Amino acid sequence: MGLAVTLSAVALYSGYTIVQMRGLRRLQTQSIDRNRTDSLLLLRIQNNLNSLALAMRDMLDADEPYPLTAWQGQFRRIRVDLEDAMRREQALGPAGRTADQNRYLAASVAQFWDALDRVFALAASGNEGEARTRIRLSLQARQAALSTAVSRLLVQNNESEEHAALETQQIYAGVERNVYLLFGALLIVVALSSVSVVQYNRRMFDQVAALSERRSELAQQLISMQENTFRYISRELHDEFGQILTAVGAMLQRMERRSSAADSTMKTGLREVSGIVQSTLEKVRTLSQALHPVVLDEAGLESALDSYLPNFEKRTGIKVHYEKTGEIGAMDKQVAIHLYRVLQEALNNVARHSQSAQADVRLRFAPGSVVLEVEDEGIGFRGRGDTPGMGLVSMRERAELVNGRVEFLDGEGGGALIRLTVQMSL
Repeated sequence: MGLAVTLSAVALYSGYTIVQMRGLRRLQTQSIDRNRTDSLLLLRIQNNLNSLALAMRDMLDADEPYPLTAWQGQFRRIRVDLEDAMRREQALGPAGRTADQNRYLAASVAQFWDALDRVFALAASGNEGEARTRIRLSLQARQAALSTAVSRLLVQNNESEEHAALETQQIYAGVERNVYLLFGALLIVVALSSVSVVQYNRRMFDQVAALSERRSELAQQLISMQENTFRYISRELHDEFGQILTAVGAMLQRMERRSSAADSTMKTGLREVSGIVQSTLEKVRTLSQALHPVVLDEAGLESALDSYLPNFEKRTGIKVHYEKTGEIGAMDKQVAIHLYRVLQEALNNVARHSQSAQADVRLRFAPGSVVLEVEDEGIGFRGRGDTPGMGLVSMRERAELVNGRVEFLDGEGGGALIRLTVQMSL
């Protein structure tokens, strides 16, 4: 909703600004620029009228030895330029000028040139005295009236330009005011939206935290149930099936000893069956050890590792370098079993995914903490794809159950490094 209100406000302000800018462009094009061009033409007309005044003054000057008809060429040039300026000015006249003003100016100029033609006609007929009188009484008055009319038009253009400048300032002031209003409205909308988003996120984070806590509890229960199941199956395999297979093996050995020497076929069969039973017994014991090592409960973590690592080397063909630093001391059984399981999962990952021929296992004991590291020289985590497997998830869950931290890093040799750090109470 906040985003919709913000976009609506921006759209409305953008539309308003576009309209104002178009109005400003129209005002500048149709009023200001047109008035300035018209004023330049009026100044051109005024300059021609001043040239007429100077020429008439020279005609009336008694010191000039030339006849009045000698100024006809000069007046002809001024007339051509003045008529061109008048034609351009009438086509470009501002909208505020009335038609009467244009007609008055055009009629006054036409009357001036008509009177001037009669003056030159008198001068050509030899009546220069009367011609000079008409210049003094009629033509100079007409020229002064034309100059006054052009000056009024210039003043009118200046007033129009000032009015247009005032409108421009009002447009800029309106746009600036609306910018402040839009900025204030956006601040209010953003503030309200931010408060709403913060409250919504807080509720979401609370729900996520509650879900994470329940997930952690569920994971702990599942892992505990898994360990209990593994322990139960391991004991059943070790105690029940192991004892049964041991008894079967002993019975087969007795039957082999009691069989007659002549019955070699019987002895060979019993020996083969006894070998199968012994092999099955070893597999059962290995499976029992993998599910839950009894030595872990009886002798502790170090003994369990000493028993597991050689079996892992034999089973996978991967050379394991084991290094222990510090004294283990007293360790909680839950911490020991989770450390053991993380080691199992890390080495299984080495065997399945790393393509490495060897692995390094480092176990460091320090006052208040224990660090387990498993490093290989394989393809690393980046070469295994982007989707993490369940083994990595299981290691994270086990680390959280003992308030530890597991890290999945790149090894120094380019392989993968898994480091589990567990803080232990002294």
